[in-house]
Amino acid sequence: MTKRKQPAAAAAAPTDVDQLSEAAAADELARLAGEIAEHNRLYHEQAAPRISDAEFDALVLRNLAIEARFPALRRADSPSLKVGGAPAAGFAKVTHARPMLSLDNAFAEEEVREFVGRVRRFLKLPADETVAIVAEPKIDGLSAALRYEDGRFVQGATRGDGTVGEDITANLRTLDDLPARLHGSPVPRMLEVRGEVYMRRDDFLTMNQARAKADEPLFANPRNAAAGSLRQLDPSITASRPLHFFAYAWGEIDVEGGIAAIAETHWDFLKQLKKWGFTVNPLAKLCPGIDEALALQATIGGERATLGYDIDGVVYKVNRLDWQNRLGFVGRAPRWAIAHKFPAEQAETRLLAITIQVGRTGALTPVAELQPINVGGVIVQRATLHNEDEIARKDIRPGDSVIIQRAGDVIPQIVAIVPAKRPADSEPFKFPDHCPVCGSLAIREPGEVVRRCTGGLICQAQAVERLKHFVSRGAFDIDGLGSRHIEAFWQEKLVREPADIFKLKAHTDALEGREGWGRQSVANLLRAIEARRTIALDRFIYALGIRQVGEVTARLLARHYGSLARWQGAMIAAQDQDDPAYHDLDNIDGIGESVAADLLGFFAEQHNLDLLDRLVRELDVADYAAAAAGDSPLAGKTIVFTGTLEGMARGEAKARAEALGAKVAASVSKNTDFLVAGADAGSKARKAAELGVKVLAEAEWLAMIGAG
Repeated sequence: MTKRKQPAAAAAAPTDVDQLSEAAAADELARLAGEIAEHNRLYHEQAAPRISDAEFDALVLRNLAIEARFPALRRADSPSLKVGGAPAAGFAKVTHARPMLSLDNAFAEEEVREFVGRVRRFLKLPADETVAIVAEPKIDGLSAALRYEDGRFVQGATRGDGTVGEDITANLRTLDDLPARLHGSPVPRMLEVRGEVYMRRDDFLTMNQARAKADEPLFANPRNAAAGSLRQLDPSITASRPLHFFAYAWGEIDVEGGIAAIAETHWDFLKQLKKWGFTVNPLAKLCPGIDEALALQATIGGERATLGYDIDGVVYKVNRLDWQNRLGFVGRAPRWAIAHKFPAEQAETRLLAITIQVGRTGALTPVAELQPINVGGVIVQRATLHNEDEIARKDIRPGDSVIIQRAGDVIPQIVAIVPAKRPADSEPFKFPDHCPVCGSLAIREPGEVVRRCTGGLICQAQAVERLKHFVSRGAFDIDGLGSRHIEAFWQEKLVREPADIFKLKAHTDALEGREGWGRQSVANLLRAIEARRTIALDRFIYALGIRQVGEVTARLLARHYGSLARWQGAMIAAQDQDDPAYHDLDNIDGIGESVAADLLGFFAEQHNLDLLDRLVRELDVADYAAAAAGDSPLAGKTIVFTGTLEGMARGEAKARAEALGAKVAASVSKNTDFLVAGADAGSKARKAAELGVKVLAEAEWLAMIGAG
């Protein structure tokens, strides 16, 4: 994982997830998506993180906890579907042939056992089938992908946002333990090796001592030192830094017979990596089952302080590669691997104040301002208190001494107050009933835990946050137009709604006259804006900032409707719930009544329709182009599953269908092309018969996808 530099910023407290209403959960997910995206941008694009690894992972973990309770609310821009940030300027971009994704985290033994349970259920394994696990220390470094052609190292790249990284070939060539040529045999025609670049603790201390004597800025930790060293435009600087590389996986391979010609298990692949000349972590171990893997994690945790490099957990990987292939990925993470993080650390500090932040949906979020405290090597200064019920339940008051905990070594949260140290004049915190930004009434609807500003677009906080979302990475992703610029342009009345961004050319003189700007920087910004006048439909839908519509949901809508005109027309027609358009929307697998209500609510407001019209006049919104599915018989087809499948679990069946270009629907309609009927098919089979929909037996389905 990462270590993000001090001082620490807002972090989430997950204790109230079970008390969230659906609407409050949607608001919280929207806030988390924006905040995590911004920290990813600072870390991956600028190598200048503002928060620690602990606080960053706290935000991610809270997002996952809310999504687990409200799976239908998962946004298209959910951090659970994303990896890293955009590649930094100054380096050529490298598109990964296979995305470099991240890992889901576990913080307790029961979560790890549930991971194995999910693997068993997905693969429909018998109870007596063993699931061998390879356990490897989770190195706290910088992920890199190394491309070899005919055994020769030709290119190296960072992970970047998981899809596009930075070309750091020249810098990686300076690493002594990175082979310029692969040794032994077999040598694939093309091989991409993935691993972690890191710096040893003793080397880090020596380097920082030298920098201190030279009056140069010190690195915060070995991870930041490694990242900064690899991002040098001058390779000679990288060569002077003591960097190392642990190899642990492959990304792409071109060899007759595929990966099976090299290895049938992950453990065998690690052995082959060593034969080729790579360094593999010596603590990695093949475990016959999860009990042995958990025992190894405990052992490595006990030895953690004595290791020569930083780790923050142990990664468990399903050993069989054929099972890994079947399990595939969900969102941003593989189903066949998980990271088991180390236990919590606690410290005591003082709560200086409680401040209120306002998000783009008007949610008022209380933030604990803390006296800075070192918790396990990370400075914690702020923590999100989530809502007024959280404050009341724990009776948290300004001036209190509080216990801060980093659960799983990553989650900063206020565990409790210290009653004996409470000031004599302490008074309960009174949550504001008016917005601290615009002064509008802040109300709490019945059944909700979030208090919301009623100011709408007259509230600067909401308007600015919506604009920030519009230009964010998953949306229009306009290079050079970050949060700071949006705030400034709003204050100067240059940008008040999304369409204004595409009219900035008319204000060229005003832009060039701004402090810190010049003709070239303005030209670069305007060029980046012009490049986004053509935008993909799914990005456009996501950019609108409709509640509960994240990147995944936006992609579902774009794939289903195909064009902006058809989507917009359907949303207007669906205002009448008796119209077929409403039933069509509600039948999209992954879009339930709550998401449909927010979509229709957006199109019910005339000011939203007017804003949309003004924006569309500035753009060319491209029709959705589905991923190529070859000559698959399912490409473009709508498929419904019903009954119990014997050959594969329902989740695997849906994943295979979507990978082959199909649309998976929740129920049978006249638009359904195929119904796959397992045992006890029931009412859906009867409906298919009535509508003349082709029904496939499981054997026919397996044959169609080449799994029979």
